[in-house]
This record gives sequence, C-alpha cells and structure tokens, in this order.
Amino acid sequence: MKSISESVEQTVKHRMGIGLLLLLLMVGCGNDGPDHTGKSQGSAEDTQGGEKEHADEVHMSAAERAAFGVEIAEAGVRRLSVSVSLPGEVTIDPGRLAHIVPRVAGVVREVLKRQGDRVHSGELMAILDSRALAEQKASFLSSRERLGMARLTFDREERLWKQEISSEREYLEAKQAFLEAEITLQEAEQKLHSLGLLDSDLDAPKFGSHEFFSQLEATAPFDGTVIERHISRGELLDEDDEAFVIADLSRVWVNLTVYQKDLPFVRVGQSVEVTLRDGGLKSEGHVFYISPTIDEATRTATARIELGNPDGVWRPGLFVNGRMAVDDFEVAVAVAKSSLQTVEGRTAVFVKTDDGFEAKAVTLGREDATYVEVLEGVGAGEEYVTRGAFVLKSQLEKGAIGDGHNH
Repeated sequence: MKSISESVEQTVKHRMGIGLLLLLLMVGCGNDGPDHTGKSQGSAEDTQGGEKEHADEVHMSAAERAAFGVEIAEAGVRRLSVSVSLPGEVTIDPGRLAHIVPRVAGVVREVLKRQGDRVHSGELMAILDSRALAEQKASFLSSRERLGMARLTFDREERLWKQEISSEREYLEAKQAFLEAEITLQEAEQKLHSLGLLDSDLDAPKFGSHEFFSQLEATAPFDGTVIERHISRGELLDEDDEAFVIADLSRVWVNLTVYQKDLPFVRVGQSVEVTLRDGGLKSEGHVFYISPTIDEATRTATARIELGNPDGVWRPGLFVNGRMAVDDFEVAVAVAKSSLQTVEGRTAVFVKTDDGFEAKAVTLGREDATYVEVLEGVGAGEEYVTRGAFVLKSQLEKGAIGDGHNH
C-alpha cells in the first residue's frame, strides 16, 4: 500500500503535466494567443477594419467592363451652357389662315376639293347656284344698259342746247339722269365685287345666259392646304356659312409657356432650339413676341417663335419643347451627369484607381443639360466612369459579378 507522501507526489506531477500541455497548446495556436495589448491577434475587429478600409472600391476585369458597357473619361475643364426648357405647342399663323364663305346664299352644285388637298391661289374649289347672285348680276346689267341710254340722251341734249335748238332745262335734266345712272351702275358693280367677282368677271355677262347669272365660284385666296371642309353637294349654304378652311403651313408658329421664374431669361430675338417632345424632329427659330401680361389662370406668359415648315413636318397641335441658352461659363472640373450615382445616401462618382474603381462622394455646382461642375471630390485629370456606373453601384451593393469582387 502506497504511503500518503507518495500519493501527493503523484498528484502534483499529474497536475503539472496537464498545465504544461495547456501551455504548449496555447503556444501552438500562435495568433490566437493574447498579445501584450490584451487583444487577440487577427481578431474579428481587425478584419472588419481592413474590409471597411476598402468598402467603396470595386474590382472588375477588362472583359467584364466591356460586357457591361463601362466607359471612362477624364474630368477637367469644360465650358457649360446653361439653358431653360419650356413646353410649347405648334400652331397655325393666323395671318396664313383663310375661312372660305360663299358671301351669298346658294345651293352647292359641285365640290372639287377635299380635306388635306393642296390648292393654289385662284384655284376653283366649289361651284354654287345662287338666285341672289343672279338678281345682283341682273341689276348690274340693267344699270349698265340704262347708263348707256342716259349717255346717248345727254350727248344729244348737250349738242342741241349748244345749237340753241333745245332748252337749258332739258339739257340739265339729261345731265342729271346720266349722272344718276352712272352712280347706280357703280353701286351694282360694288355689290358684285363684295361677292368676290373681279373686273374681268363683269365684262362678260349678257342677258340670256342663265347659268352664268346664277353660278358662284369659290376659289382659293392663296397657296395652301385644305384643313377643313364643311360642304356637300346639294347642300344649301347661307351667306355666312363656312365652306372651307385653308392654311398656308409653309411657316408655323410655336407658342412656348414661360413660367415666372424663367421670364428674366427670355427676350425677343433669342435663339430657340425646338424639339418634338417624343423625339425625332428638331429645328431652330427666334423669339419674335413675348406676351406683355401674365395669364391669370396659369400664371405664365407666352413666348412665340416662327419655324420654317417647307416639308409640312411641324403639324399644328404637336407638343414640343423649346430650349434656349441663358448663360455660358467655364468650370475647372466637370463630369458627365450620366456618371452620378447615389451611394449610401451621398452623390458619388466612380473614379478609376490602380486596383479598380472607387466611389467618391462629390460636391456639385452649376450644370447644363449634359455636364455638371464638381467643387469637391474629383480633381482635374482623374479618370471616372461616364457610362455603366450603375453596374458598379450594383456590384458594390450585391457583392460580385462574374469573377470580379468588391473589397
């Protein structure tokens, strides 16, 4: 049987062996052991710190850049042209618009033009039969015949009076009758002119031609396009009924809506680029009119420009945008607006680095339609992503695309 001293000695040796084993294990783990600061080497805190240091940087291979359409440009000096964009509508120039009315009641015998047809000045558009016109022409012919008779009588009485064969009273009566007949003819002639007949039309009429007496021709007053037609064959028209509407669309107006904030920048003579709101068409004109008052309902003014329209592509009723430059200046550093992204609530631009692309927060200044001034964040000469920046932002948020990784 072992003595008590022997048992104690064995127990001490056993515990010393376990302690030595634990010490060896701790030494073998190396980095897992505590350092002199009391922190574990390679701790999660240090690892997170390393990742945080490159949290806004993205790596992407050349193949991936090509696949996702990533393009790069150099930030630097640029001249910016600040402009305002105003909504507008294409309209017809009222001075190039004509409403065709018969001027005298009649029945439509024939219609020669349709909506959309091109017409030339003086071209026949419709023919009407008018009893009222026949009466006016008959009155004109009667007045012309009476004037002829009155002239013969006056010439004879004047000759007889000079020969002292006829009395002065008979001579004066003949002269008065001649003058009254002349006035009556002029009145009948003016009535026919008011119906659209020309002097050449008044030389031809003779009694016995019923068709000529009743026929009224509606003709085009100028070259243009029939934009409205309101008559049909056999229809009875009153003297103020609208038969056609013709417009010369070789030149059109554009009425632009000018808001109060933009009024100080708009002036007569200013150049305006007009584009179709849905894209495609583009033209340029100049402001020739600005309304002197503000519309009470919309609180806007109207700026009007004229556009050449030889091909008829600017159709009245089209909605357009008018862009006009209001300022022009040079900035030290500018980037394309397409490069701007929102990263962690901040406006940022992806700048090229040795290892990839880094999202740099920027402070912006003045801008135009395409570029914006950078006050802080990106310097002149730095290369930045102009297209495809959204792909880099997505990679930053989601982790990886293909074999590329964000760090």
